[in-house]
Amino acid sequence: MQSYEERLTAPRSWWVIAGLIGVACALMLLPLGTLPMLGGLIGGAALSAVAVSSYGSVRIRVVGDSLIAGDARIPVSALGEARPLDPEEAVAWRTHKADTRAFMLLRSYVRTAVRIEITDPADPTPYAYLSTRDPERLVAALAAVRA
Repeated sequence: MQSYEERLTAPRSWWVIAGLIGVACALMLLPLGTLPMLGGLIGGAALSAVAVSSYGSVRIRVVGDSLIAGDARIPVSALGEARPLDPEEAVAWRTHKADTRAFMLLRSYVRTAVRIEITDPADPTPYAYLSTRDPERLVAALAAVRA
């Protein structure tokens, strides 16, 4: 049973930048001829598109009794209070209020987030900070799994 899923994709402007990197590579290779220029265009655009895609492919899911955020899999029983953060609070918790021991799934282009206490005494991580576009829905999904 899956109660929540979100993919934090990169913004459209990053894809435009990936295309412009391809154009820049083509212009650098233009003095060498048409074929190297086309290779630079295709190669530069493809490599930058792979970088944008891999960075923007992180998922947050609540599946069964686990929260899966990126590579982390945390049982809901080890989680405490989950608080949705508005844009101002999200900036504060990822800058001056941040704890270096916290698990941060941070995407700067996502303005809102959720801060979830980690209550497992064996885990030194105090909380998880998850960038999310729909923090209230994630908090509700965690509450539904706990209930």
